[in-house]
Amino acid sequence: MTRTTNRTVLRLTGADRTEFLQGLITNDIKGLSDGMIYAAMLTPQGKYLADFFLVAEGDAILLDVHSSLAPGLTQRLNMYKLRADVQISATDIEPARGLSEAPEGAFPDPRHPKMGWRAYDGRPSEEEDFDAVRVAHVIPETGIELTPDSYILEVGFERLHGVDFRKGCYVGQEVTARMKHKTELRKGLVQVSITGTAPVGSEITADGKSVGNLFTQSGGQAIAYLRFDRAKGEMTAGDAKVTWSA
Repeated sequence: MTRTTNRTVLRLTGADRTEFLQGLITNDIKGLSDGMIYAAMLTPQGKYLADFFLVAEGDAILLDVHSSLAPGLTQRLNMYKLRADVQISATDIEPARGLSEAPEGAFPDPRHPKMGWRAYDGRPSEEEDFDAVRVAHVIPETGIELTPDSYILEVGFERLHGVDFRKGCYVGQEVTARMKHKTELRKGLVQVSITGTAPVGSEITADGKSVGNLFTQSGGQAIAYLRFDRAKGEMTAGDAKVTWSA
């Protein structure tokens, strides 16, 4: 049994905390009444800044984010709060997670039923192969598939219940809505078959042209970011062979 060590939990308090977050995040904060929600913050240009989980804790909201993003996210939240009655503080909570059915006191992972549960009460995590489940269901991870160049619809946020198109305005909403309603996605994350291995981030090529990048790999499958019109036939990533069935 191990503890999750690469996550930071922030606590937001103050009378304006709910309204404050509602104007910034991609999902509808009202979902907290039903349990955990998954969401992101974007740049004004609609690109990814951070993804995180939110849960209600009495008169506070806990925000579970990858530790590498926590300082920048805290700074960004403080920049936006202006005169709002919101306080943002780091905690020493270590999130736990597992792939079994959610035990009492834990929250089902909202991204996909197969992603199990998360908890914030000091219990240990379960030893599981989370990468295998992520690859099987094309679930991106902070700092691997999710980067500052990501647009959330290209990395599957609608499928992962991380964006709400009815909630109203938030930072980056205009670009996200335009991608949803006025364009057809030409790039995105998909599952590919792979023979051999290649470093995470390796360029994928076909007929000498770049078609995307290879990311998490498990059991002969991988998550890849592809340009759909070029991703045909046999592709390569380093010494590995890659195939995709559209």
